Amino acid sequence: MSSLLQDLQEKIAQVLEKINTELEEVKNSADLEEIKNKYLSKKGVFTSFMQNLANASSEEKPALGKIVNEAKNKVVEKVNAQREKFAASALNAKLAAEKIDITLPSRHSFSGSLHPITLTSRRIENWFSKLGFVVRQGPEIEDDFHNFTALNIPPKHPARAMQDTFYFDADTVLRTQTSGTQIHVLEEEPLPLRMIAPGRVYRSDSDQTHSPMFHQCEGLVVDERTTFADLKGILTAFLRDFFERDDLRVRLRPSFFPFTEPSAEVDIGFADKNAADHEIKWLEVLGCGMVHPNVLRNVGIDADKYQGYAFGMGIERLAMLRYGISDLRMFFENDLRFLSRFSAQY
Repeated sequence: MSSLLQDLQEKIAQVLEKINTELEEVKNSADLEEIKNKYLSKKGVFTSFMQNLANASSEEKPALGKIVNEAKNKVVEKVNAQREKFAASALNAKLAAEKIDITLPSRHSFSGSLHPITLTSRRIENWFSKLGFVVRQGPEIEDDFHNFTALNIPPKHPARAMQDTFYFDADTVLRTQTSGTQIHVLEEEPLPLRMIAPGRVYRSDSDQTHSPMFHQCEGLVVDERTTFADLKGILTAFLRDFFERDDLRVRLRPSFFPFTEPSAEVDIGFADKNAADHEIKWLEVLGCGMVHPNVLRNVGIDADKYQGYAFGMGIERLAMLRYGISDLRMFFENDLRFLSRFSAQY
């Protein structure tokens, strides 16, 4: 071994020992940065070692350069390890300072709520389901037969008018009532039948109490013994339960619908329970009647053997009355101040 090589090894050993001592005494990242600059910068100790190799012979330079580089790499590893140690320590200190006590109560949050139309629809569905009515859904795009003809609505009837109905073509419409669902079910399911059909319907109308799209719920019972008294009894019980008033006054007025005969409109009365009849204010809430024999015949049912009753109600109207809402448009404006009123409902 040449004297130059031996001398370099001794110097490097001394430097490494000194670096180890200094690293053990380092207290923070700033001190570590000073050590790095002292030994590894362009003006550092290892740079001076490399510069001194200029005096070595060409045969010695590779061996001497290898010794210097290996020693330098060891120092780099020690400095990086110490830096990571300081970084981990700083992170742990930060996490400790920002520690969250998960047992503390959270900030007040606002939970969502069901829409009042959904609440009303579910209330109706649940009530009738308890009496054995099945819930059925029908298409919102209907053909003329299911929306009009099968329901005994003649070709020149006002309900078919262009100003009231959204037509795709002469035979296809956005359904104007959910009664068409009854026709689909009567065509497909066996009798006897007890069903309701809630859903969206469409009519060309828009103001404080009307909307181009709104919701209806149709009801239908078909068997061999159903009577008008059954119809009156079930609607009276439903309305009193829906409005949670056992003393709610309910009356049926003669009316006309093409698909029922006899037909009636159902009113509820607003007054003190001891008030005389002439002091009561009546409000129409739904229509009903015995299923017209032609409707049964149109779907191949023997009208001499089977009979039934049907009823239809506007879900928005019932929701407005139940929740004291005066403007139908509030249901569709998505005002959170309005919708938040129903968070505790149902």
